[in-house]
Amino acid sequence: MASISPNIRVKEIIGALLSFVLLLPVSGCGRRADRIVVGSKNFTEQLVLGEIFAQMIEARAHIEVERRFYLAGTFICQQAILAGRIDLYPEYTGTALTAVLKEPPGRDKQEVYRRVKEGYESRFGLTLGPPLGFDDTFAMVIRGEDARRLNLKTLSQASAYTAKWRAGFGYEFMERPDGYKGLVATYGLKFAEAPRIMDLGLLTRALKDHQVDLIAGNNTDGLIPALDLFVLEDDRHYFPPYEGVAIIRQEMLRAHPEVGVALNALAGMISDQELRRLNYAVDGEHKDVAAVVREFLKERKLIE
Repeated sequence: MASISPNIRVKEIIGALLSFVLLLPVSGCGRRADRIVVGSKNFTEQLVLGEIFAQMIEARAHIEVERRFYLAGTFICQQAILAGRIDLYPEYTGTALTAVLKEPPGRDKQEVYRRVKEGYESRFGLTLGPPLGFDDTFAMVIRGEDARRLNLKTLSQASAYTAKWRAGFGYEFMERPDGYKGLVATYGLKFAEAPRIMDLGLLTRALKDHQVDLIAGNNTDGLIPALDLFVLEDDRHYFPPYEGVAIIRQEMLRAHPEVGVALNALAGMISDQELRRLNYAVDGEHKDVAAVVREFLKERKLIE
């Protein structure tokens, strides 16, 4: 069993404290009704998507938006929206299906979307916005130089070499049902040592700097092409679809249907390639996320 570093234990304690705070009753309900609170998880892509939601609501629904980003992982965001601390946040259908609803993975995008929407509406009083157009599946990533040297394209091919490799994964990937355990069982993966559990923001740099040899990244990570990294094909189709959607409080939509109209305009508007570009602009070029999002939305004629 992999050992947990002190840093991970500190993060768990912080996460537990944060979840307690998020579950406290919302005060100032009169003032709260005049604004929409958009949340996000704690990595760049979530910040980008949260900002896209916020700017669309401000521009099209003409309602004040409070940004409550960097809310750790899936569990914290789910607790925050159930407690009414946020009104919506970006999520991925595969994550919602397996990590939140605890249902077995599916392979068909439309069927997974339907199952998640029905489950969230019946169990939580939440609903889904339309798919945004990209599929941010987990990406098993190695260095481009290793892929070329060993002529690797798929995870099945890589399994012959992983016994000599060191792996680096996020804590959530190690724990979730569509994560580490199922992956190694599906492909028969073995590693030189127990996987290193790392902050998501450090994984790609650790791979590039030869601290690890394989990581679980995201398909839309803008640093993958920029750092000459390579995504191994999931040739046994282990991972379910992870279409990007907004998770939304139905109570808020009933009060502000114009928010739903604003978010519906995003249906199919963000491709994998476009999201990589946006992520890289923030991660790799260190541009202001609000400016990056505003330029993108104007390019797509979604806002003026």
